[in-house]
Amino acid sequence: MSGKPRLHYFNGRGRMEPIRWLLAAAGVEFEETYMETKEDLTKLQKDGSLLFQQVPMVEIDGMKMVQTRAILNYIATKHNLYGKDLKERALIDMYVEGMFDLNELFVMYEITPPDKRGQQIANIMDKAENRYFPVFEKVLKDHGKDFLVGNQLSKADVQLLEIILMVEEWKPDILAKFPLLQSFKARISNIPTIKKFLQPGSQRKPRPDDDLMDKVMRIFF
Repeated sequence: MSGKPRLHYFNGRGRMEPIRWLLAAAGVEFEETYMETKEDLTKLQKDGSLLFQQVPMVEIDGMKMVQTRAILNYIATKHNLYGKDLKERALIDMYVEGMFDLNELFVMYEITPPDKRGQQIANIMDKAENRYFPVFEKVLKDHGKDFLVGNQLSKADVQLLEIILMVEEWKPDILAKFPLLQSFKARISNIPTIKKFLQPGSQRKPRPDDDLMDKVMRIFF
């Protein structure tokens, strides 16, 4: 049996993508089992694999972990991506919770009716540019370091880069007003494990298309 973590989700971003990013940043190889139909989800639910009857689910270190934040916290703690003390961990959690709010808008986009998707994306771009990115620009300015918290990479840095790149897919000039975020993006993107994950052929998932969104609707609804 492989010792690699195994991820159970559909073949797309959703709430699993931050987990993929964090494992990749930690240099951990992982395997994936994709749900293709509603029956695949039902099977996981019926065999007791899903504590709360929902995915994502990650098999890791003999556990079947659910709940995205719990999974991320476990990975971050195990691989020293969760700060050096309680104060740093609190800051990391606070920043990441803000990122989750923004990321959740992208997750909801995947199940938004086609006639409302334009409005949804406009809302996401507005919140990114006027609510969330100004916060992280200020955090970097006030902290004065290469990372959001402390002097080493944390899960907050990894997730912020993921969010930046997702937003840029829709609005390439989104960072025009944020010079420190521009530098942050370049710096974190060049960390070897992350740079590898950003290369073609990695397990990073592409922006969802209509076919994927239709499949997601069939699996979950």
